[in-house]
Amino acid sequence: MFISGEILILTGTPGSGKTTAANSIAQLPGGPKVHLHSDDFWHFIKAGSIPPWHPEAHAQNATVIDVLAGAAARYAKGGYFVLVDGIIGPWFLDAFRNIGAVLHYIVLRPDLEEAIRRCRQRGGASLSDPIPISALHQQFANLDVLEGHSLSVAGMSADETCDSIRQAVESGRFRLR
Repeated sequence: MFISGEILILTGTPGSGKTTAANSIAQLPGGPKVHLHSDDFWHFIKAGSIPPWHPEAHAQNATVIDVLAGAAARYAKGGYFVLVDGIIGPWFLDAFRNIGAVLHYIVLRPDLEEAIRRCRQRGGASLSDPIPISALHQQFANLDVLEGHSLSVAGMSADETCDSIRQAVESGRFRLR
């Protein structure tokens, strides 16, 4: 199950189902859970914000991830199972590795066309441009030593995705060592 004091980073391309799954899992009965939606942390920047997918946003993104990791650490220390959802590639994991909590890392992988379709269906201010979505999909296509942390969600319903995530966490296979 989802054990208090542990952290699950649920990541992947936009449209992979990260937020939907994290929100559903956070509401399951059992121990206390917290859902940290990383997009909120970028929206806290009110002046001088750079779209996070732009190359010149690296320093801003590193700061946001550091703050996000700090919040996750404090909730975990307080006895919550913490779900962090967002685009958190391997290049940002160091901020989380130093927390001292058990850390699970799952990269959700939908088909690119499915991800773009989901993003376009959301509407609003959500990212819907296929160019950055495709670029992010490509960045998660080869995880090198973390390839075993990918979970195909192509064609899965939200419930099937949540069940696969639960099984993945219970297996221990997605723990970062």
